[in-house]
Amino acid sequence: MRVVVVVPTYNENDNIEVVCRRIMAVAPAASVLVVDDASPDGTAATVERLAAEFDSISVLRRSGKLGLGSAYRTGFRAAIEAGAEICVQIDADLSHDTELLPALITNVELGADLAIGSRYVPGGRTLDWPSRRRRLSRWGNRYAAGVLGLAVNDATSGFRAYSAAALERMEFETLRAEGYGFQVEMTYRLVRIGGKIVEFPITFRDRVEGASKMSGSIVREATVLVARLWVSDFRGRRKRRAEGR
Repeated sequence: MRVVVVVPTYNENDNIEVVCRRIMAVAPAASVLVVDDASPDGTAATVERLAAEFDSISVLRRSGKLGLGSAYRTGFRAAIEAGAEICVQIDADLSHDTELLPALITNVELGADLAIGSRYVPGGRTLDWPSRRRRLSRWGNRYAAGVLGLAVNDATSGFRAYSAAALERMEFETLRAEGYGFQVEMTYRLVRIGGKIVEFPITFRDRVEGASKMSGSIVREATVLVARLWVSDFRGRRKRRAEGR
């Protein structure tokens, strides 16, 4: 199955070459599509240099910093139009272990609509995070899963693989979230269409180079998003009851 690994970037020049080379080493049959939001540090130029060495690496330059959700929606559409049957997402900051990419892809090849590299299933863990961020992440996942009934341990994980068919069924381009809430909204949408989700344990490492994109506004967006999705579900249930369904 044709695999495209989508990597969103903003100021990741310190990391992007290492990420791309590691992906090529463990998944040489895959293609890498870097979606760069006009990074002023030269990230896109580094990818273009790599593309001269690897035919399967390319960069999609965007006009500005348009957000994580927008980057993935753009990248997934470009990947599918190029013939991708599996779309992988991975962070550019070396937090995700590329050695596990084959396992992520294999789970989708074997029938999963979504495979999630999870920090919060047995065997999963996070390293080098301050306790406050670890608590915030755990609370956010429990909040999203509990409120929305997701039955997913790590709804905010950014290390994932989707079948292209599932992405089309869930109409991914209509999603609205732009920050890390995008991961929650994608999980929610897939659950609601009855998609099959598989989680397996990963070790998540905090970035060493570059600056984190996490901010208070991103946390607030995700919190409000979960509440909005719950309200949408509630109204849908009430409407179905009124119609006798």
